[in-house]
Amino acid sequence: MSLVESNENTPLLRGDITSDGAADRSRWRSIRVMYFTMFLSSVGFTIVITSIWPYLKKNDESADASFLGWVVAAYSLGQMVASPLFGLWSNCRPRREPLVCSILINVLANIYYTYIYLIPSNNKIHMLLSRTLVGIGAGNVAVVRSYVAGATSLTERTSAMANMSACQALGFILGPALQAALSFIGETGVKVNFIQLKVNMYTAPALLAACFGVINILLVILVLREHCVDDHGNHISTINYTPEERVNVAPEVEGDIDHCAVFTSNILFFVILFIFAVFETISTPLSMDMFAWTRKEAVLYNGIILAAIGFESILVFLVVKVVSKR
Repeated sequence: MSLVESNENTPLLRGDITSDGAADRSRWRSIRVMYFTMFLSSVGFTIVITSIWPYLKKNDESADASFLGWVVAAYSLGQMVASPLFGLWSNCRPRREPLVCSILINVLANIYYTYIYLIPSNNKIHMLLSRTLVGIGAGNVAVVRSYVAGATSLTERTSAMANMSACQALGFILGPALQAALSFIGETGVKVNFIQLKVNMYTAPALLAACFGVINILLVILVLREHCVDDHGNHISTINYTPEERVNVAPEVEGDIDHCAVFTSNILFFVILFIFAVFETISTPLSMDMFAWTRKEAVLYNGIILAAIGFESILVFLVVKVVSKR
């Protein structure tokens, strides 16, 4: 039985996806868009991470290291609140909708971040709000992971998830690396008078992240299609979003879930993020105090350090991908 794909709301009939090259190519194009989305989510998180502290102090001298902790935490809190909401949205509507909405929030939040210096008072509060909105925009990670899990067979899934994690790690590398490269613009930078924008080493990364977000929105709208396969690679009906057309597909049960393994994996992931919080919060102010670095030097050197750490992560993900095949 051949596969027919007209749009994301058209149910795809069950059949062997390898019998239809067009559907298979469309499925992998969509998965690669999800890779890119995950990559941009990481870039948006790390591209300003080393400059948050000097940018905060430059715009509001009343901000201290404790408030920096809240600014950094705002991203994660926003993502924590938004992730289940976008997940519920994607369960009853095409995934394109929550993805476009979340990325648009991310783009607008980064633009908001670049204009904080124009606000006459309470700049630190506006910085807190902008990072919260960026975190809300990053809540699409749950949608991305669920899409890739549903669009891959059991034999493809581990490799696809490793690729997605590698893209996430690549974002962790390039984010600080781009911030380090853009530090050469300096604190003065260039002023664009007609939109009252200062493009300097603090605002340029956020503007670049916003540009990436616009590209991501276009890819989601133009390329992404709904695909779902079972564990054996057979295409199954996608979700129909009207009650009268909805088709329920019984899930295939391969065996009991190892709850201990799932719990352990979650704990390990928590520990990894907990350790990474050190780099988000105290690395820049600590390095400025310990080594007498200027704001520009702190942004540059910490960006290089974080990029090196991200490169190590890429190697680990590639090793995991190879080992998982054995």
